[in-house]
Amino acid sequence: MKRSRFILGLALTLLLTIATTPSQCKYHSKNQIARANRTTDKSATPFGSLYAFDDLLREGPEPNSTVVGNGKGLYLSASQDPANFTLVMYADFGFTTGKFKGSSFGVFSRNPVAELPEREMAVVGGRGKFRLARGFVRVKTHYFNAIMGDNIVKYKATLIHY
Repeated sequence: MKRSRFILGLALTLLLTIATTPSQCKYHSKNQIARANRTTDKSATPFGSLYAFDDLLREGPEPNSTVVGNGKGLYLSASQDPANFTLVMYADFGFTTGKFKGSSFGVFSRNPVAELPEREMAVVGGRGKFRLARGFVRVKTHYFNAIMGDNIVKYKATLIHY
């Protein structure tokens, strides 16, 4: 009985190891906070503010760089201390070209923007070729204007998926 459990456990481990596929994706996202007639608010992201975004994903930080997909989601300004500016972020990064066309993965994590030069967020799932994805995204701010809220961010995702 013990031996058959051991063999079953070994077989399941082997199947799960063989079935996973690692992938890496790299892209840039430019985010600009809408700001019609701002007159009193000195912070682009006051504590407790919730923002929706719908951004293009590009191969590079340049405005004319090739579009590879889009990022859609929400982020919440979750830090009262400007020196430790932190967002809580849900994002779905979808690809519209290349080998991952029609696939996306989701990030739901703390985004400690003040951590330089790089920070990390958790990948919690995916669809299409990223079905059942897990992993992490390394995030590096390429450009950030704290007053206006504009930014360009580089994402480098490492994913395990089936």
